[in-house]
Amino acid sequence: MSSINEELILATLKGIKDGDEDIVAKGMVAGLQIKDGHVAFAIEVDPERGAQMEPLRKEAEKAIHALDGVLSATVVLTAERQGDSGAAASAPVQNQGGHDHPHPAGTGPDAIMLPGVKSIIAVASGKGGVGKSTTSVNLALALAADGFSVGILDADIYGPSIPRMLGISGEPSSSDGKRLDPMEAHGVKCMSMGFLIEEETPVIWRGPMAQTALQQMMRDVNWGDLDVLVVDMPPGTGDVQLTMAQQVPLAGAIIVSTPQDIALADARRGLNMFRKVNVPVFGIIENMSYFACPHCGERSEIFSHGGAKAEAELLSMDFLGEIPLAISIRETSDGGNPIVVSDPESEHAKAYRGIAAKVAEKMARGLEGKDITAPKIVVQ
Repeated sequence: MSSINEELILATLKGIKDGDEDIVAKGMVAGLQIKDGHVAFAIEVDPERGAQMEPLRKEAEKAIHALDGVLSATVVLTAERQGDSGAAASAPVQNQGGHDHPHPAGTGPDAIMLPGVKSIIAVASGKGGVGKSTTSVNLALALAADGFSVGILDADIYGPSIPRMLGISGEPSSSDGKRLDPMEAHGVKCMSMGFLIEEETPVIWRGPMAQTALQQMMRDVNWGDLDVLVVDMPPGTGDVQLTMAQQVPLAGAIIVSTPQDIALADARRGLNMFRKVNVPVFGIIENMSYFACPHCGERSEIFSHGGAKAEAELLSMDFLGEIPLAISIRETSDGGNPIVVSDPESEHAKAYRGIAAKVAEKMARGLEGKDITAPKIVVQ
């Protein structure tokens, strides 16, 4: 068991001074999370002093990382601003790059490069509850079944579910003492915030801290050589999604939606976000496309049907395929043994394999430089 606890962390941080007083006494430390040697917290600062506080942030991070038993330390500055209503609103401390307009994917001053990874694919949705994570897991496993070396990053900081879907428990180790080794199941490497916090512990972090955690799960993990890293994005189009879209050289994005109109409207917003930062959209998947009764075979279109395909045609993007609403998909995912590996000859697994084949084709064309305009990682 790790000897790292809140009392020790705060005692250490009392040695970090901001002027004549330490940052703990001034109430600047917030959002402290500790699990099995992994420590994360925010330092709340005046937005006008944000740029000046970076040395203090580094000092605090270095002090915590130096403690025996600490495997990783994530520290982010959070600037507090007073809105018109008087309520504090958080905002990330801007770097001193001089501008804040969007950069094309993976080209900004804070671009995250993974030299051993050939292609990075984002699986996104405009809203939660459409089956994005289930799709991400089965897509990753389908690509692995086709001979690709695959990793999956659970970028849903606030609601990590990939560990349960892959049947992984425990915590990552570090073979080099500097970066974490990903966990592995069914031949797929995996990293998730779910490994670093207790399953039922809520992650109560402001946007900047979640962004920093995501950056560290990309940079500070020994991914090794991968053909593809599948990123299960958080739902929506907020700070974390924009960080991923701007700072990571994505080969492409996949949009998951149900057929119903309200989900498609949200999916459209996700699509537009990727297009604005020059990330190619590989296409859209219609999940929960229909329900076939396992007893009589009668088909019911609970959330309508064909909406995603029609939307793809309207927006001039590819329709990658449809996945039904099926009890077996839900049960196998909940059980940590997704349907692509537990029942590979089933029609549902074949549907995922068909989508994976289309994605693989787009990845290959992208690596040849034919249809991917965003920067990409190529292994020399």
